[in-house]
Amino acid sequence: MSAMLSVEEARARILAPLRPTAAEIVPLAEAWSRVTTAPVLARLDQPPADVSAMDGYALRSVDAGSRRVIGSAPAGHPFAGSVGPGEAVRLFTGSFVPEGADTILLQENATRLEDEVEPTEPVREGLHIRRRGQDFAVGDILVAPGTRLDARAVGLMAAGNHAWASVHRRPVVAILATGDEIALPGDPIPPGGIVSSNAHALAAMVRARGGQPLVLPIAADTREAIASAAASVRGADLLVTTGGASVGDHDLVQPGLAEQGFVLDFWKIAMRPGKPLIAGRLGDTAVIGLPGNPVSALVCAVLFLLPALDVLQGLPAAPPPVSRARLGGRLAANDHRADHLRATLHIQDGVTVATPFPRQDSSMLRVLNQAGALILRAPHAGALDEGAEIDVIRLDILGI
Repeated sequence: MSAMLSVEEARARILAPLRPTAAEIVPLAEAWSRVTTAPVLARLDQPPADVSAMDGYALRSVDAGSRRVIGSAPAGHPFAGSVGPGEAVRLFTGSFVPEGADTILLQENATRLEDEVEPTEPVREGLHIRRRGQDFAVGDILVAPGTRLDARAVGLMAAGNHAWASVHRRPVVAILATGDEIALPGDPIPPGGIVSSNAHALAAMVRARGGQPLVLPIAADTREAIASAAASVRGADLLVTTGGASVGDHDLVQPGLAEQGFVLDFWKIAMRPGKPLIAGRLGDTAVIGLPGNPVSALVCAVLFLLPALDVLQGLPAAPPPVSRARLGGRLAANDHRADHLRATLHIQDGVTVATPFPRQDSSMLRVLNQAGALILRAPHAGALDEGAEIDVIRLDILGI
């Protein structure tokens, strides 16, 4: 019997052969959550000139007493002339500062009488002026390559005068649920059967992480059905199967894929839930074969599928982020498999507390849905008392 891999080694072997997808150009309005392929450089100065940060008057700080107001320059309508001795120009937030002026007198610090304005507070050079290029200048790197674009980055690119973005193509992830006993939601349920949740949950996870899911029809428990499904996904970046990942009489994913040239890397991991997990390649398509139990499938997807999607989009290979928390109950000593306990999260005295559910069955999807974290337990970890410091993967911040 082949030895089981650690979670860390399995993840490394899954991610090692993956390569980022090619670049494509998309409208900036469609670039949110995509990953950049090249540095984004500013195409203009921001602000494009010295501008007023407040409503007020542009004037010379060396002058004294009242000034004669010689014009008004709302934002978008620069003053054509210059400010000379004893003169001022009415400005508004965002207005270009006219030539000759070196400070802004706030309107609340001024007394205006017809065409004369007099400061009621001292003025000095440079007040309330945003200098040209203060935010960024032409050629500055606004967004580095390999950045997943959030709303702030999209806004920055727009400010830098970019209408398009060069990003990695969304990886296409084919999702194949297998089993005679399962039916998709809304379809007739076979005798002794159940409704399959895995394909929908995995598709949502792929979409949330920036991929393009392709949900295939359920494959029956025959080599021929699985081989036929495998033949249809040539060109996908990743094939994710669920069910049939072990080596029982009805676990036919490996034999079915083999008929299409599947090359196995490994299929067992020292973890719970999710020991039977297949990894390998089907031509140019990477394959991750998840267990059929829904909790096992989704926990494995958090640990292996999400990092794979990141790598395919040009992000660094990395495990899910781990946080520290305080244990909200007692835990017995662990066995030889790394455990991933579903747990609730709450804040107590300013500290995050993770409390494991009393039942950790890998079929209990409602428990996973209510969980805020996975408590990580190393193989052979000793018993822990309530209040112990522990590592957790916070499901509530993964965006899935």
